[in-house]
Amino acid sequence: METPDGPRAGGWASYDAVRADTAPQPAPPPLPPSPPASPPPSRLNAGRLWAGGVMTAGVAGLTAVVAVLLVRGVFGVSVFGPAGDGVPANTSATVPAVTAAAAALGATGVLHLLALTVRRPCRLFSWLVTLATAALVLLPFSTAAGPGEKVGSAVVRLAVGVTVGALLSAVGRGALRRGR
Repeated sequence: METPDGPRAGGWASYDAVRADTAPQPAPPPLPPSPPASPPPSRLNAGRLWAGGVMTAGVAGLTAVVAVLLVRGVFGVSVFGPAGDGVPANTSATVPAVTAAAAALGATGVLHLLALTVRRPCRLFSWLVTLATAALVLLPFSTAAGPGEKVGSAVVRLAVGVTVGALLSAVGRGALRRGR
């Protein structure tokens, strides 16, 4: 049976016959070159970084106070060393609080320096804080203090290290913006 569309049964022309009647299609335009694989440069908001660093210093100091009160008050363990080694057993909590705040400000300075000099400052900073915290937690175990004092000091240092690391990593990510 012959149809207007061609010699096919059912009146439908084949795909090849219809395709042969059409003009050739132009080639698609070439794709633009792909952008480079590297991320855009970071922009540092130093004011935001240091404001967060000062707040982290305050929180780190309070964390040290709470950890000392917990270890000494609840567990009855001296944190700084046994009495008779030149350090009284009942030292006030201000020494670790001030030390923790100073360490947080120093870590903010390190993060600022990393943000100005390396490609992924927050990742490197997290590694540095983790390793420094591990070293400070292990340090009391190299002394001649009793096991309770060693564990108590390690707990306080661990609490401060985790606080500083977590807060400053978040502050660093907020202070660093890609591109623009």
